[in-house]
Amino acid sequence: MEAGRFELTQGDSLVDIIACNPEGQTVLVVEVKATKLNDSKAKQWAIEKLKSYLQAANTKIPFAILADLENIEIFQWDGANLSEPVSVLKTATVLNHYDPEFSSKRIFGPYHNTLVEAWLRDLAYHWKSETPPASEELAAIGLLQALEDGDTYSEGGASW
Repeated sequence: MEAGRFELTQGDSLVDIIACNPEGQTVLVVEVKATKLNDSKAKQWAIEKLKSYLQAANTKIPFAILADLENIEIFQWDGANLSEPVSVLKTATVLNHYDPEFSSKRIFGPYHNTLVEAWLRDLAYHWKSETPPASEELAAIGLLQALEDGDTYSEGGASW
């Protein structure tokens, strides 16, 4: 398996998206939920799932994202602890850029996953816009720089 392109699994669960820097090092894991995680138990379960992915990695992965239909929460991982969110973005504000009808139609899991990955790929390669949504916020925490010219891998295992 090539560097950085490993599958993070916990039981029979696979991380939704992995993003690597140009050197192939994983810099981000993403858990995508096609619901609103208003219920604190559901949100806590999703955060615990992210932690389990990060702990299972053979390397320190500096960032994690939990993306539901309401918010995209970005966390930092120091190798032992997951921070409180260092940035919280409105999902519709980000993803409407890739599907203008995002906030007005029913969104299913695979499509939500695809839109989040499209955004990450836009941040890395600027395929859709010179300044993708939330670029400034991500630059302020160092995530934008980590993603630039990198690659993403989704649950299906294919890179774009």
